[in-house]
Amino acid sequence: MIHYLIRKAGYALAVMLGVIVVVFFLFNILPVDPARMTQGQRADVQSLEAVRKEFGLDKPLPVQFVYYLNDLSPLGVHVNTAAEQQRYGYAALFKVWHDKVLAIKWPYLRRSYQTHQNVTVTLAGVVPNTLILAASAMLIAIVVGVFLGVTCAVHQNTWIDRVCISLSTLGISAPSFFAGIIIAWLFGFVLSEYTGLNMSGSLYSYDPFEGEVMTIKNLILPAVALGLRPLAIIVQLTRNAMLDVLAQDYIRTAKAKGLSNNAIVYRHALKNALNPVVTAIASWFASLLAGSFFVEYVFGYNGLGKATVEALEMSDFPVIMGSLLFIAFIFTVINILVDVVYVWIDPRVKAV
Repeated sequence: MIHYLIRKAGYALAVMLGVIVVVFFLFNILPVDPARMTQGQRADVQSLEAVRKEFGLDKPLPVQFVYYLNDLSPLGVHVNTAAEQQRYGYAALFKVWHDKVLAIKWPYLRRSYQTHQNVTVTLAGVVPNTLILAASAMLIAIVVGVFLGVTCAVHQNTWIDRVCISLSTLGISAPSFFAGIIIAWLFGFVLSEYTGLNMSGSLYSYDPFEGEVMTIKNLILPAVALGLRPLAIIVQLTRNAMLDVLAQDYIRTAKAKGLSNNAIVYRHALKNALNPVVTAIASWFASLLAGSFFVEYVFGYNGLGKATVEALEMSDFPVIMGSLLFIAFIFTVINILVDVVYVWIDPRVKAV
């Protein structure tokens, strides 16, 4: 298992390096001048040059890429000065050349072109909200999806089965941003008097007397809109997997022994039918972080997606690049965890 995890970590590192290359060159070959976006169209040449020098945009592109890799790497070579130490927060290991030291640090995502704030600080303020939204959406999808999938399999070819399949097919076909618009309009506007929900709002709101307070009801509609597609997929995957398992010989043996239907379904069949469902859950949880971009924007939910879309509108490339790299990192970590969970769920799957 140790060798397996090391190999997987190596694959993940290669994937992350590929993502870094694509993201860096994609946003640096665009015909957009970040200095001009920051200073405005009437800025003088001296101001533009100062901004380019401040953010390292005055160097050749290959040199910029090397500096970017050095910033992102946990081990990097840096100038041993108080200003550099404050910027990167590194711990020097040993001197490598004149005033250069090899240092260990957290990956440095640089500073926003617009706010001049560290991108890590910007993301730290919005990522927890997105993780809560994604976890809530996934929880809804898992609980409702597995329950409906098992119900459909147990009641195969009945009206319950047909209704669930029809609704799940509709849910798969509806993009999250479109479902978000419909759900926000219907439950946050038309039926707001009955639901008590708002069309827009973030997880935390400001109260003049209590300060920042958590508003759970603003989480409900975005979570439902975001979890709709994974819920529909989990319903169909659970149904199909359960039908395959229920047709196995050991299930017939359990029935012959007189076990109750609930014991057969939930104690014996469900666990063996979870493999494809676990795959869907893992891949969709990572996808929800990306899918939250437009859902958060539709509902005005303050999270990673909304911050990234706003940064895209202002060509604030460090924030966009930091968001994409964070999502790619989550994808790679979850893929490794899924393989480990596979072995735990089904001992027949060996870590080779």
